Amino acid sequence: MEDRTQRHDSGRRDGGGLAGRWPQLLATSLGFAVVQLDVSVVNVAIKPIGASLGGGTSALQWVINAYTVVFAALILTAGALGDRIGARRVFVAGFAVFTAASAACGLAPSLGALVAARAVQGAGAAALVPCSLALLNHSFPAAQDRAKAVGLWAAGASVALSGGPLVGGVLTQTLGWRAIFFINVPIGLAAIGLTVRRVAETPRGADRVVDLVGQLAAITTLAVLAAAMIEGGVRGFADPAVLAGFVVAFAAGAAFVTVERVRARPMLPLALFRSATFSATSAIGFIINIAFYGLIFVLSLWFQDQRGFTALQTGLAFAPSTIAVLAGNLLAGRTAARVGPARVIVAGSLLVSAGLAALLVIGPDTPYPAIVGQLVAIGLGLGFVVPVMTASLLGSVDPSLSGVASGTLNTARQTGSVIGVALFGALASSDRVGGLHVALVISIVLALTAAVVARRVEPARVPQKA
Repeated sequence: MEDRTQRHDSGRRDGGGLAGRWPQLLATSLGFAVVQLDVSVVNVAIKPIGASLGGGTSALQWVINAYTVVFAALILTAGALGDRIGARRVFVAGFAVFTAASAACGLAPSLGALVAARAVQGAGAAALVPCSLALLNHSFPAAQDRAKAVGLWAAGASVALSGGPLVGGVLTQTLGWRAIFFINVPIGLAAIGLTVRRVAETPRGADRVVDLVGQLAAITTLAVLAAAMIEGGVRGFADPAVLAGFVVAFAAGAAFVTVERVRARPMLPLALFRSATFSATSAIGFIINIAFYGLIFVLSLWFQDQRGFTALQTGLAFAPSTIAVLAGNLLAGRTAARVGPARVIVAGSLLVSAGLAALLVIGPDTPYPAIVGQLVAIGLGLGFVVPVMTASLLGSVDPSLSGVASGTLNTARQTGSVIGVALFGALASSDRVGGLHVALVISIVLALTAAVVARRVEPARVPQKA
């Protein structure tokens, strides 16, 4: 009887471009999209969750950050595990954990139970992202096909991310906040079935190992950093306990770098950062996510607290940005092919900063139509940046390291998300309007920084090995 992997591989070689391999693209895209959706879908449901389960702004931030902290901390291990035992195996297991945890979130009887289930959900998400990209990389070996596939993969995730507030608003308003988690169950089951039937397993790399010491240091760094930032918004950033938290987070981060530097087979091969493109795209992912995720959080609060919007109205308010993200994603790949990836990322970052700057006029009485153009500019700029950044990073490493490379990028991005929600949430908890303006200024600086860093991104060359 013919081996399943051989059948899959034959289909992958002879499928005839994207049209012949749509099951692989759909399965991997669902894995990334559902993860990104659950990062932002909760934002508009924060107030209804608080009304149902209790908790102030600082406690409710953990509904978001419990997910992103575990997600960010485990991505590298999941990427290395996928490289070692097969990305499809880890991808399917991750989707199973994610789906079960989503059901637990929807059934949560208390805020503590919800936060715990969100943490488990983050563990499943950590397996999905790097392994989905590794499977995509394996399914589309031709550079041109892979670039198109990555663009569509990133487009789906970007739309899910930016459309999360809209989806969350509709579900919360019509079915209740628990529906934003239950919706993941049928998606997860369908994606698992499609992956098992139609997606080929990736080659295994025996040299990839799970670094438990480094993993512990990574979890400590992110969890303590998030806690220090959240508590800083409540106690003040000069509070001794908050300062001690920052010291512990810095020490744990330094320990992580040290461990990875001396390991013969590190979880994160630091040699990858010798590539200017790899370093730049990782930094851009970190920077952009601080700005974007933090802004979604504070804007969601502003729409509901200052303008009196319902969850549905808040979700609809983000719709122009969602549409613009999709448009940017669809244009990004072909534009980068003509003018180069660096110019596209620079242009996108500048567009984001311009949209943010134009939002500085916002106030409690600002009519919604007056900010639609700004939301479109931010979404379009983000739509240009993400797929080109992702494709550039993948093109800078050897294909055998695609799992750990995508894991590094997404670790950087989700670490930025943790910091963005914690920092901007702290600002919002102290002063809704003034905090929003400070968050906008910080985001403008970050977007401009991304534009400067993007100049180091180079066209794809011969990939390096770590």
